[in-house]
Amino acid sequence: MSWQHFKQTWLIKFWAPAPGGDRSRYSLYLLFWHHRHVLGRDGRIYPLGRANLQLFGVHAEQWGYYKLIHLEGTPLTRIDGMMILGMFGGCFAAALWANNVKLRMPRSRIRIVQAVAGGIIAGFGARLAMGCNLAAFFTGIPQFSLHAWFFALATAIGSWFGARFTLLPIFRIPVKMQKVSAASPLTQKPDQARRRFRLGMLVFIGMIGWALLTAMHQPKLGLAMLFGVGFGLLIERAQICFTSAFRDLWISGRAHMAKAIIFGMAVSAIGIFSYVQLGVAPKIMWAGPNAVIGGLLFGFGIVLAGGCETGWMYRAVEGQVHYWWVGLGNVIGSTILAYYWDDFAPALATSWDKVNLLNTFGPLGGLLVTYLLLFTALMLIIGWEKRFFRRAGLTPAKESV
Repeated sequence: MSWQHFKQTWLIKFWAPAPGGDRSRYSLYLLFWHHRHVLGRDGRIYPLGRANLQLFGVHAEQWGYYKLIHLEGTPLTRIDGMMILGMFGGCFAAALWANNVKLRMPRSRIRIVQAVAGGIIAGFGARLAMGCNLAAFFTGIPQFSLHAWFFALATAIGSWFGARFTLLPIFRIPVKMQKVSAASPLTQKPDQARRRFRLGMLVFIGMIGWALLTAMHQPKLGLAMLFGVGFGLLIERAQICFTSAFRDLWISGRAHMAKAIIFGMAVSAIGIFSYVQLGVAPKIMWAGPNAVIGGLLFGFGIVLAGGCETGWMYRAVEGQVHYWWVGLGNVIGSTILAYYWDDFAPALATSWDKVNLLNTFGPLGGLLVTYLLLFTALMLIIGWEKRFFRRAGLTPAKESV
């Protein structure tokens, strides 16, 4: 394989998330989330809320929620902090490689309202459920936590309501039509593309160097950043968006991303199962109303905002200003939840059991139940896709692999 072929295929072109063609990318998923699992943390952006409060003299470190998740130190001394920095660096490097960085402003004020309001609702719901689409769904299910299934089902329902809500006339912005005689060809400035590719390589090498230097003295922090860089590259190149996975099912009938996520969790489950058999405890959270209510709010919020905790990160570094507002909303929503956590945690979360499917059904039984549920989810998704297109009199587009 020549350098130019590798560059175009892996660094510039988008990666298709379909399972058949992305086994290598799912391997990166697996490695990243194994590392996160072993370290016992989930990467998150929400500590920014606590840091901002501290700047104004609020002792948020004394709040019960932050104590519960052991939020101590600074982003540079925490595993989740270094992971997030790595993810931003990886996303930015990947966007520069593809010359996909451009400042894009929201076209209407209603979009900003959607972004902030949806971000607040999603941030509140995610923290209530003890995790977002990653910690309480994509990695929660492969860790055999019942609460993750509650969250996933509730998120799907919430996203349906969100899809219906965002189709209301109030969210339809006027579109200015312009008559043209022919389609304008897509063009790039070669010199700009070369400069940005080189800058992307500098960012990538700089992040890798930072991670390796950190690993010499603090191995866990350095490795967390390395895996963060890898995951950032993955989500930007494959344009992985959990919001799209749910929303597209209800609005356009497309199940491309949803099926890819199911296959990704199936790969992760067997890997995490092997870790559990070696004695590493999975991260299990309360299977209580918090997971259901949090999932409903999260599903509704991500569709209203147009992006989840994964999607807004890479779109923000691509220059899409709309997602800066989504990120701000996420921080605000998670901070509100942290403030009120002690008031409703006993009723909604901490008084409920943490249900590990491996303990409930036995090691092999829990693994089998997880795969049966994943298979059922896949069949429901495929069935919905066929039903949607049959009613519309259309044929689903062929998925690239």
